[in-house]
Amino acid sequence: MNERAIRRVKFWSPKLGWKTDDDGSIKVWREDPLGPYPEKMNERLLHWAGVAPERTWMAEREGDGWRRVTYRDAVDHIRCTGQALLDMQLSVERPLVILAENSVTHALMALGAQHVGIPSVAISPSYAAFAGEFEKLRDIARQVTPGLVFVEDGNRLMDAVDHAFGAAMPVVVLRNPPVGRANTYLFADILQTAATVFVDAAFARTGPDTIAKFLFTSGTTGSPKAVIQTQRMLCSNQEMIVDCYAFLKDEPPVLVNWSPWNHTAGGNKLFNNATYNGGTYYVDHGKPSPQLIGRTIANLREISPTWYFNVPAGYEMLVQAMRNDDVLRKSFFKDLKLMMYAGAGMAQHTWDALNALAEQTIGTRVPLGTGLGATETGPFSLYCTAPQDQPGNIGIPAQGMEMKLVPFEDKYELRLKGPNVTPGYWRNEELTAKAFDEEGFYRIGDAVRFAKAGDPSHGFYFDGRTAENFKLQTGTWVSVGKLRATLVDDFAGLIRDAVITGENRQELGALVIVSIPALQEAIGPAATKMKEQDILTHPSVRRALIEALKRHQKRATGSATRVSRILVIKDAPRLDKGEITDKGSLNQRAMLSLRKDMVEQLYRGSPDVIMTEKEVAA
Repeated sequence: MNERAIRRVKFWSPKLGWKTDDDGSIKVWREDPLGPYPEKMNERLLHWAGVAPERTWMAEREGDGWRRVTYRDAVDHIRCTGQALLDMQLSVERPLVILAENSVTHALMALGAQHVGIPSVAISPSYAAFAGEFEKLRDIARQVTPGLVFVEDGNRLMDAVDHAFGAAMPVVVLRNPPVGRANTYLFADILQTAATVFVDAAFARTGPDTIAKFLFTSGTTGSPKAVIQTQRMLCSNQEMIVDCYAFLKDEPPVLVNWSPWNHTAGGNKLFNNATYNGGTYYVDHGKPSPQLIGRTIANLREISPTWYFNVPAGYEMLVQAMRNDDVLRKSFFKDLKLMMYAGAGMAQHTWDALNALAEQTIGTRVPLGTGLGATETGPFSLYCTAPQDQPGNIGIPAQGMEMKLVPFEDKYELRLKGPNVTPGYWRNEELTAKAFDEEGFYRIGDAVRFAKAGDPSHGFYFDGRTAENFKLQTGTWVSVGKLRATLVDDFAGLIRDAVITGENRQELGALVIVSIPALQEAIGPAATKMKEQDILTHPSVRRALIEALKRHQKRATGSATRVSRILVIKDAPRLDKGEITDKGSLNQRAMLSLRKDMVEQLYRGSPDVIMTEKEVAA
């Protein structure tokens, strides 16, 4: 790759060390130490309120413009909120539950609690969207025993609150307080609470070991569990990020993002990044879905981010939009220093398109890459800044991190240690003990392989979740994560994600989520007036999927990398059932468990199943 074709951006200059232990495991660490970091995140908020009080801290859409909150106002609002929560006698044993989408009010409630040492628990409202199915919410309530619940609209979600947390649970609402319900507070009244010396005293008592929040995992490896997030985790992780994205030291970031704050990427890495570096966070109420991507596009046409995060499906939608929208393309790339993707593997065609669009717009590529982390690691742990010709390299460990690579099948199981790693799971000593090995390394559950054999300095490639991998009937191991990314890439935009099937069977199959815009292109102009069901059953679509499956099978190197048949998932995966994460990626284990009938249909060979051999014979 010609590095001169990439926009010049300041990144880290890491010094790596490594050794091989007697048992065959490999340790990799940074010889350049992690720099100093604050004891609590709100120290940075107070710092920027003093340095740049009128700078916009956070903004969200309000009519045709933006509702903006400055750093000075943010501190005032957070101190008032903290006082109100102290008055309600919240604590680590009675934390604040936030059952709301991302918003300025959500942010103020969370930071107001953290300011005075009260943990918050952000929960996706999707868990409360299906009447009578609140088991996940009840499970969360049992684990964290909240003392207060915040919802934005008192006309919504109250049935879920009453069923999961109890009708006597105190609630704070932004608007529409429910009629006749006791223990209900308006957020406007919270902001009128006069902050006292007790707020300052509570803030002074918080420190590195204070629990800032609980984050529930998405459940990709089992039932959701409350992961403890300490101030040390959050602050050290931001200092690791600043070392990696060194350009943040010279220019406060501008973020435009939708990633849910109940997830570690959005709620920790992005949310805290703006505050830590004195930047501005624009709340994007869009999503990488056909229904909501228009909001993201409208925001990006108006606000130019300095670094941008999305999942591969979101980037694919942006690529499609930018090809026909010069204003969007110019605004998006104008100030951009870095594009990061995570949550799933990026297809090569998406990678190539982003590079081509950047070159078309600003004359150079923009650094594009990914890393690896987890809810238990803050999440930032590994990142790749070296220019790459293809997606997938997750890079090297951050400052302060140590990797342990344990031989596993034909790859390595990854384990991590550092100040950004959680002390464990709330009220679950047994699960905590199982999460760490005898040397104190966190078992992240991911498998990796060297980008260059034996040389960690070239980074690593993600090689699947160890809990997802399975064997075929022949005893051959299948690396699910790697195969899923390969399949999506081989289908060149026709599918967005897949669930790999075939455990203890003779051959592999896949349940796939298709990309409707790509299928419409396969049909032609007439598709714009067709219903989705008619698109899915159109002969041109079937032919396009058959040809893509043929390409995939031709490139496969053996039975463990060759999908023989696919079946299109027609009814959307459900977040409340754990079939899909908040980032939009499929939960392999949950899908296989809940859609056993589809798996059986796939191997029985119903008319909807696509198998190239049958089509060729016909």
